[in-house]
Formats: sequence, structure tokens, C-alpha cells
Amino acid sequence: MRWPRPGRRRPAPRARHDGTATAPRVLALIPAHNEAERIAAAIAALHRQERPPHRIVVVADNCTDETVESARANGATVIESQDNRHKKAGALNQALGRLLTGLDDTDLVLVQDADTVLQPSFLASAIAAMDSTVGAVGGIFYGERGGGLLGALQRIEFHRYAREIARREFRADVLTGTATLFRVGTLREVRRARLDGLIGGGTSYYSLASLTEDDEITKAVRTLGYRTVSPPGCGVVTEVMTSLPKLWHQRLRWQRGALENLRDYGWTRVTAPYIVRQAFMGLSVLFLALYLVFTGWMLARGRPQFTPFWIAVGLVFVAEKVVTAHGAGWKSQLLAGTLAVELAYDMFQHAVYVRSLWDMARGREEHWRAT
Repeated sequence: MRWPRPGRRRPAPRARHDGTATAPRVLALIPAHNEAERIAAAIAALHRQERPPHRIVVVADNCTDETVESARANGATVIESQDNRHKKAGALNQALGRLLTGLDDTDLVLVQDADTVLQPSFLASAIAAMDSTVGAVGGIFYGERGGGLLGALQRIEFHRYAREIARREFRADVLTGTATLFRVGTLREVRRARLDGLIGGGTSYYSLASLTEDDEITKAVRTLGYRTVSPPGCGVVTEVMTSLPKLWHQRLRWQRGALENLRDYGWTRVTAPYIVRQAFMGLSVLFLALYLVFTGWMLARGRPQFTPFWIAVGLVFVAEKVVTAHGAGWKSQLLAGTLAVELAYDMFQHAVYVRSLWDMARGREEHWRAT
């Protein structure tokens, strides 16, 4: 189905009594489950914005620590979820259902994770990018310091993703859950589309059927005809996983959720590029496996053949790894240059992909879990 572009019917800005338009109000929502150690930093970063939000609301979801007290002490309003069994998406739906009634379609809602710190230019840059064709503006995320070798590998990965966003002229393929600014009117259209059965995922703003609600709402917004972007100035720093089990569960949820979202939406003009990328991911898994098998076979025969051509190809591959790790610092570039460590990290990612496909094929249910 070819959808009309909602930007053509964008509501007019709210008017004051003197007839002049007013700037949109910005509501910041921070869903949080036991984030007492991090919530203060997230709120402080919002207060430091070049264009601060008009209101900061922490959505405390089944918290058993001091999240509520810390949020209030740092100047935020707190809404506690009620009987929520749907994790982040359910908590956000409850809060949005209460808060959007007092906002106009042209007002804006920032949804950000409690473990994320926004750079001061985030909101000003996101608001400037919100033209009539844009439904939402996502952040460009970078990894926080720490985490040892595993943290360094994630920071390299995130920097490469930021380079890819810039190469695509700052088009956002995922409205990252770390931080995304929505127009209120767009959120209302998403909910109407769900109610009308045009897209799935329940009857509210965020899908309750998806393991990755940020990936799903990206496809919902783009299906309605809007562009999604991540412009310069919208950087955020977010948590990195500090152990392999945590990273495995996080990435398995991301990968499984992405695949299930594509299955649920099917082949459309919006999902086609995503499906093609997943297919290329499958090919990369296959080719790397064949390369390792072939290399092992040569070594087992005791006659490894390293011709000048293949040595040159390997050097080009190493150079690409080093150059694309530039933004993560010289230590990360040295790590990338070793190649072996990053090859192991790639194999880890491939294992996540294969496990996701296998679980889907068996119909094994995957549950959202906090990391």
C-alpha cells in the first residue's frame, strides 16, 4: 500500500492571543526500572540542554530501589506505572496516555533511556531538524567509558555506526531507544493506525508485541510516510555491557526483535532495505564460516599458501578496520589493527544472528529482559 505523506497535513503551530505562533513545548520522558545510580546524570544532562525541555517526567516502572526519590530530588516529576507487565513499552504507553492529552500536535516528546546522557546540543539540533517531512529524530549513540576489552569493542562498533549514519546523510534506520524526539501528532497517528488495524502491535503508541519497541516504532513512523533522521548535534553517551552474558542477552533481543518486526510487517517499500541488509548479514555469516573452514583445512595440511594477492587483500581489510575506528581513539585503532580480536567479536555477532534464526524457526519464545 502506498501511504500519503502526513507532512502535507501537518497541523499549524499553536497561536498566541496576539496572533503570532509559539514555539512547541517539549516533554522529556525517561522510563526507568531500578536506575537509582544513573537517573541523576540523565536528568542533569537535560537541564544542561541549550534548549531545555519544558517538563521532565521519569516513568518509574516497578522500581524497588531509590529511583523515585533520586528523580524527585533532581527536579523531575515522577509517574509510577500501574500493574505494568509489558516492560518499557507498557510503561511508556501508560505515561503517554496520561500526558499527551494536554499537548498539541505540534508539541514534542523526547523519550530517552535512564542510562543515557545527552550532549547539550541534542534538543536544539533535533528541533531544528524537525521539518514537515520528519516524524521523529533519533540520537547518535556512543559508548561510555569502561567495560574493559568488551567495552572497547562496543565503542568501536558504535563509532562505526555513527560513521554509517553520516554516510547516509544522517538518515535514521532505527529511532534508537537511547533518545528520540517525536512530534506529538506523529505519535497520535501511530496509535490511530494501530487502532484501525493498519499496523499491528496493540492499540497504543508503542507496540506490546515487539522485543525491540524502538525498531518497531521506526517502521511504524516510516510506514506512515515520515522520514526519520539522526542529525549532527544529536549525540548521546550510553551504557556498554560489561560481561559476555549481558551482551549476549542484549544483542539476542535486538536481533530477534528486528527479525520478528520484519516478519510481522512483511515486504513493503519501507521494510525492503531492512530485509536486504538482513540477507547480506546471512551471507557474511556464511562466507566467514567458509573462510575459517578453508583456512583450517590449509593449516591442517601443513601447506598454508599466502600469496602476495591475498596478503594485499588482508592488509586492505586491516586498514579499513583501523580507519573506521578513528573516532573511538588511538587505542581502539590499535585494537582494530590486531584484527584477531575484532574477528572474534564478529563471530560473536554472527552467533547471535544464527541463534536468533534458529529460535524463530523452532518457534521458541524470547522474553524481554533487563540488561
